[in-house]
Amino acid sequence: MILNQISDALQEGNSGEVSRLVKSAIESGMPAKDILNDGLIDGMGKIGVKFKCNEVYVPEVLMAARAMKAGLEILKPHLAKAGIKPRGTVILGTVRGDLHDIGKNLVGMMLQGSGFAVTDLGNDVPPEKFVQAAKDSGAQIVGLSALLTTTMPNMKEVVAKFVESGIRSKVKILVGGAPLTAEYAREIGADGYAPDAAQAAELASTFVPKVA
Repeated sequence: MILNQISDALQEGNSGEVSRLVKSAIESGMPAKDILNDGLIDGMGKIGVKFKCNEVYVPEVLMAARAMKAGLEILKPHLAKAGIKPRGTVILGTVRGDLHDIGKNLVGMMLQGSGFAVTDLGNDVPPEKFVQAAKDSGAQIVGLSALLTTTMPNMKEVVAKFVESGIRSKVKILVGGAPLTAEYAREIGADGYAPDAAQAAELASTFVPKVA
C-alpha cells in the first residue's frame, strides 16, 4: 500500500521518493489527512522509536526529517483545502545565555513529525520573548532547552515570567537538555521533562491529543 511505502521511504530518508509517492497518493484521490497521518507521521513516529532505542542516530533522524519536510511541502495546500489543522502549536527555544541548539532542533523535527506546528525562537532567548510568542500564537506548549548548568536557572525565570504574565495556566512548559533531570523540572515548576527528542514528542502528544 502506498501509505506504507511513504512511511518506509521517509524512514530511509529518501526525500525524492517521499515526494514522488505523496504526489502519486494525491493524484489517486487519497485524502490528504490519511497521507499525513498514515504515511508521513507514521514514518516519523517509527523513526522516533528507533532513535529512542538507539537503532538509528542523529544523522538518520535529520535525513528522515528532511524527507518529512519534502512530503509536507507537497501536502500542505491539500491539507489547507481540506481544513486540516495541526494538532497544536509548540514554541521552542534555548534559554538566555545558552547558544546550543542541536537537541532543540531535533525536538522540533520530532514534534513536526507528530503533527505539531512548531515556532522555533532559536537560542539565547529571553523570558519575555517566550511569553510574547506564546501569546501571539496561542501555543499550548512551550519547550525550553539548556545545555549548560549555568543557564539552567534561566528556565526558572521563564516559568516565573509566564506566571507573572497571567497565561501560565494556558500552556504546558516542557524542559530538556543534558544536565537536566525530572526532579529539577519539578523544582522550577515546569510541567514535564524529556531526556531526548523522541520522548519530548511523546510527552507533548500526551498534553495535546491527536485530532480525530
